[in-house]
Amino acid sequence: MLLKGDKYSDVRGTLTYNNAFDASAIKRIYTIENASTEFVRGWQGHQIEQRWFAAMSGRFEITVIVIDDFDNPSKELKVEKYELTSIELTYLHVGAGKITAIQALEENSKLLVLADYGVGEIQDEVRYPIEYFKNAVFNTTK
Repeated sequence: MLLKGDKYSDVRGTLTYNNAFDASAIKRIYTIENASTEFVRGWQGHQIEQRWFAAMSGRFEITVIVIDDFDNPSKELKVEKYELTSIELTYLHVGAGKITAIQALEENSKLLVLADYGVGEIQDEVRYPIEYFKNAVFNTTK
């Protein structure tokens, strides 16, 4: 799910890049800035739509769960955690059928989000309470 980016520095400055990322499916772009490092934005996801995430500044932990049943998901699904930093332009691809919880690990962090459907093009968003999944643990006492 990670498309590893890199950076190059010389006397002119630094260039972060990701030559492996194919942006041809992207129809929408936006950013997320959490109110604090203690806030966890989630659970939210899509049955059809895909998302790509990259840290523009700071650091984020993104927790991903593959949903087994959108109407009544198991509360003990496997949790995968990914850390994105602005040091390199690494993208996290979250495919269809998955949900995320997003936590900034540093103040003033900004997350770039890319989506493969436009606003209102499909209605496939799902949300669950943050405490719903038993295997998901967040550090909210920083």
